[in-house]
Amino acid sequence: MAALRRSDFKIPKLYGIVDAAYEGTGRDLLAFAEELVAGGCTLLQYRDKTGSARVILEQARELKKHLGDSVRLIMNDRADLCLAAEFDGVHVGQEDLSPESVREIIGPDRWLGVSTHNPEQLSEADLTSADYLAIGPVFATSSKEKPDPVVGLEGVRRARALTRKPLVAIGGITRANAVSMIEAGADSVAVIFDLLREPRKSAEEFFRILR
Repeated sequence: MAALRRSDFKIPKLYGIVDAAYEGTGRDLLAFAEELVAGGCTLLQYRDKTGSARVILEQARELKKHLGDSVRLIMNDRADLCLAAEFDGVHVGQEDLSPESVREIIGPDRWLGVSTHNPEQLSEADLTSADYLAIGPVFATSSKEKPDPVVGLEGVRRARALTRKPLVAIGGITRANAVSMIEAGADSVAVIFDLLREPRKSAEEFFRILR
């Protein structure tokens, strides 16, 4: 894959999330990520909400070492570890560093994504240098201990009307409801749970459904 340039930014319809909470060891996490790439994923976010900076960096470097340029790698939350692991970008939430603070750290060339949960947050994020915006949770999700209120399909439609940036729908998305996200205006769907079982086959099915 060619060197990353923000000007070439085009988000794929499936945005896979590799969450350390669901993989027992670093080896399991790497194997899961490799299966997703084999299934067609070209954009993966590495997420670890509880690990130490040392563990996160070690696992991130393993992902980068073994996956190389076959996939764009996004670090959840940590701009500093994104740089240390030579990832392609950072995704931040509402309680993390501000998008512009992150941009100052990662520079002009790496991708920056921002999670939003309502129209006000999305409108604010739209004014930043973020390359894409996420809206959710669309449906109920158990991937967070204290999830924000569900926004539903109407939340995706409202978000679409408020930004021209690439829009990622997240939260409770499965192969059964993914098409409705795209029809509501999302450019991509971010998925955790519905990729855990048979990740390669699941990713392939997502791409087949979302063509």
